Amino acid sequence: MDTLKDKLKSGKFVITAEIAPPVSCDPADLMSKALPLKGLADAVNVTDGAGARAHLGAVAAASILLQDGIEPILQFTCRDRNRIALQSDLLAAAALGIRNLLLLKGDDPKAGDQPDAKPVFDYDTVTLTKVAVAIRDKSELPSGRKVAGRAHFFIAAADVPIDPPAGWEPKGLKDKIAAGSEFVQTQFCLDAGVVRRYMARLAEHGVRLPFLIGVSPLRSAKSARWIRERLYGTIIPDATIARLEAAADPAAEGRKLCLDLMRELAAIPGVAGVHIMAPGNEAAIADVIRDASALKLRAAR
Repeated sequence: MDTLKDKLKSGKFVITAEIAPPVSCDPADLMSKALPLKGLADAVNVTDGAGARAHLGAVAAASILLQDGIEPILQFTCRDRNRIALQSDLLAAAALGIRNLLLLKGDDPKAGDQPDAKPVFDYDTVTLTKVAVAIRDKSELPSGRKVAGRAHFFIAAADVPIDPPAGWEPKGLKDKIAAGSEFVQTQFCLDAGVVRRYMARLAEHGVRLPFLIGVSPLRSAKSARWIRERLYGTIIPDATIARLEAAADPAAEGRKLCLDLMRELAAIPGVAGVHIMAPGNEAAIADVIRDASALKLRAAR
C-alpha cells in the first residue's frame, strides 16, 4: 500500500484530516472518530494536547490508528517534554512503526484549562527536527549514543500562509527545511488568492516542498468567526462568512465552499493537497472527502 510519502511524490492531490484524541482511556472512543476516515483520508493527524488540554496521548493514539489500518501523522509538541522525554518518545514512535511526524511548538498552557501548568520548551521545532533526522539518518542521539533499530520518519513542518508584503522572506520556514522538514501542513487559509501569491513568493525563494493547505467545511458563520478570532494565523475572507450567513443551509454551503476551494487550490503550483480540520465538526470531514473524490483532483506541477 502506498504511504503518504509515496502519494506526495506521485502527484496525487493528497487529502489529510485531523482529529483530536478524546479525553478517554478507551480506544473505542478514539476509533469512533477515526474509522469514518478510513479509506478516505490519505493520512490522519492526531493532535498532541491541542488547546493546551490533556487528551489521550498522541503516540498511543497514532499507534492505535496504525493498528487499525489508518496511516497516522503524529503531531509532536515541544511544550510538554524536556529533551530526554522528546528523544524517548521519538524512539517509541519509531518502534511502533509511526513514520509521519508534524513537529510543533505547542499552544501556551495559559490558553488551556490548567493555566498553572508549566511549559517546558526545552527544544524549539528546528532543534527537534534535527534530532529526529539524526535518529533516522545517523541512528544517533544528540549525546552521541547510538540508536539500535531503524526509524523511517517523514517529517512535516507547520506553516501559516500570509499575503506576503514587499520584501518579505520565509526565514522561519527555510530554517525548518534546512533542519530536515520534507513537507508542510498549514493553518487554515480559505483564500485561494492569498495561497497563490504566497506559493509564488515561496518559489521565488527556492521553497519547493509539497504543501497541504489547511481548509475546513465550515458549519456556520458563527463557527467561522470563532475559528478566525481564536486560532492564530487563520485566514477566512469576509465574503465566505457572508455566504454562510445568507445560506438556507449553512453547513451544506460550508461543504460546498470547501470543495470549491479545493478545486482552486489544486491548480496552484506547489500545493500538493489539503489538510482538513473541523473543530467541533469532525463528522463533516468524511463527507467532504467523499464528495471531493468525484472531482478527480491532481496536484499542479
